Amino acid sequence: MTTSRAKTQRSTKLGENERVRIGLVQMAMSPDREANLSKALSMVTKACSKGAKIVCLPELFTSLYFPQAKYAGEASEKIPGPTTEALSKCARENSVVLIGGSIFEEDGASRYNTSVVFDSDGAILGKYRKVHIPDDESFYEQDYFESGAGYRSFDSSVVKIGVLICFDQWYPEPARAVKLAGADVLFYPTAIGLVRGIRQSEGSWKEAWEGVQRGHAISNSLVVAAANRTGREGRMRFWGGSFVCDQFGKILARADEREQVVLANCRIGLGRDIEEGWGFLRNRKPSTYGALIQ
Repeated sequence: MTTSRAKTQRSTKLGENERVRIGLVQMAMSPDREANLSKALSMVTKACSKGAKIVCLPELFTSLYFPQAKYAGEASEKIPGPTTEALSKCARENSVVLIGGSIFEEDGASRYNTSVVFDSDGAILGKYRKVHIPDDESFYEQDYFESGAGYRSFDSSVVKIGVLICFDQWYPEPARAVKLAGADVLFYPTAIGLVRGIRQSEGSWKEAWEGVQRGHAISNSLVVAAANRTGREGRMRFWGGSFVCDQFGKILARADEREQVVLANCRIGLGRDIEEGWGFLRNRKPSTYGALIQ
């Protein structure tokens, strides 16, 4: 049975030059929820067999990307529930810290796009509810989800983790917030791609998507890891491209559009080196940032 526990804050256990192996699951989804869950668990196990100590699944990984259409009674689920029970068991059996992508959470009369984080013993460390909710053609998420209330870090048995979800990727403030909460690695479960009939008039959406996240990595001295879905669903072609970059924006691993497990070895101590050398945090001027909350 899934358990939850509160954990006290602590610094990472890794030495300055030690590395942690991160795994990202990039997968295509079908209408069969059980098949999607089974595939996800199998790919997590595969990542662990290759040495991954932390693994992240994509956004809404148990279903097709239903927000392509206006709300039509899509089924939500409670947390804890069958999906989180399966994820907890997977984390425990593989001794892996697991970011459970996201699921369509039902909490009383409210609905959220929620990521649940599991420690390597299967315990729930906590959950993050997506704050920034898009409302664009083929991304009608405001029909489905309410906004979450804030940001935090999760003190796992390996490193401190921040989790944001998809559209949060475009905003600098959430990344800074999870950094200030102590995170060493920031994960973005994601569902993004191209929409048939909509031109990329601004330029390459994929290049901008990767570029903005690499900027978050640099300005916050964080490892950033984005786990995207792939495949065609209706008008959408999810571009995959899941990647891990280090704390200075260097790409350590990047997927193409195929289903795959992405693996990268990350030196967590590099973040501390950058903070000491560049002083991005110590030289901040919060007293001048009041306009950000107007």
